[in-house]
Amino acid sequence: MSVINQSIPDQLHEAKIRPVRLWLYFLAALVLLMVMVGGATRLTDSGLSITEWKPISGTIPPLSLEDWNAEFDAYRQIPEYQLINKGMSLEEFKGIFWWEWGHRFLGRVIGLVFLFPFLVFLVQRRLDWKLAPALTGLFLMGGFQGFLGWWMVSSGLSERVDVSQYRLAAHLGAACILFMSLIWVARRLRPSNVLWVQKGWRPLIVLLLVVVFIQIIAGAFVAGLDAGFSHNTWPLMDGRFIPSGLAMLDPVWLNIFENIITVQFNHRMVAYLIFAIVVGLTWHAWAKTQFDGVHGWMLTIAILTVLQVVLGIITLIYVVPLHLGLAHQVTAFVLIGAITAYLSDMSR
Repeated sequence: MSVINQSIPDQLHEAKIRPVRLWLYFLAALVLLMVMVGGATRLTDSGLSITEWKPISGTIPPLSLEDWNAEFDAYRQIPEYQLINKGMSLEEFKGIFWWEWGHRFLGRVIGLVFLFPFLVFLVQRRLDWKLAPALTGLFLMGGFQGFLGWWMVSSGLSERVDVSQYRLAAHLGAACILFMSLIWVARRLRPSNVLWVQKGWRPLIVLLLVVVFIQIIAGAFVAGLDAGFSHNTWPLMDGRFIPSGLAMLDPVWLNIFENIITVQFNHRMVAYLIFAIVVGLTWHAWAKTQFDGVHGWMLTIAILTVLQVVLGIITLIYVVPLHLGLAHQVTAFVLIGAITAYLSDMSR
């Protein structure tokens, strides 16, 4: 009888907190969609089509020919048009404009989806003070993303024909941290299902998380430098496993961030490292637990890793077609989300 009485408060708490958890998952899904649209914006060279940051009035797209001409005239003043797209028609401009507008509009939608349910949950008393720091942090990170996005775009409006790869990496990295944080907080609101956690296991999963995050940042440099459009063979680059030209820039460390050959080579090497780590962790998790309980995440992580490796190879070989490039980027976020969920579940 005491067990039954004890389960009633647990069931009431679960019913109370479930909508909050689903809300956070939905926000994470929107962030993932935002990343996909951002990737499409990058791959279609659309990111500089809107040359001003108008948080409120920018919500409304051009509605008349006069409005479209005004946007197009502003675009024709920047180096990308003058050096790359000179002679572009208004219809061609609309093609790149809608990608960037959609990306910015989705960011505004995410802000509203955060704010209004938050207020409703406050009125319904579904939130307690323990969640206040986490939700405040999530809100601030979301707002900071908007600033980082404009900071990135502004780097390509005066002296460059594209955005800075450094700022692109910062923007994508911040989006990744926001995505992981949403997953982490949502998982903390679930009942625990931990069966076994060997001493030293969590640090190994943390290591995997850090390496995958580094790989996502490395992928941002590949995208920012268009490094995926060169050396489109695998497993060799220019007929060699270790290509020449890795240290052609001076100082040497600059090659990591600005040498197309080195950037792609490093992205490949980190991928091999991740694959090796995942193989070792998966074998050990199977030997100790047969993927019971929380460790079922390890099997999911292994499958996602194999999928991501395959996607990376075929994306490279086929010279980064839009659908494969987006699949590769989205799968990277799903993978790091799964690792985050695994760690969160183990930490309760």
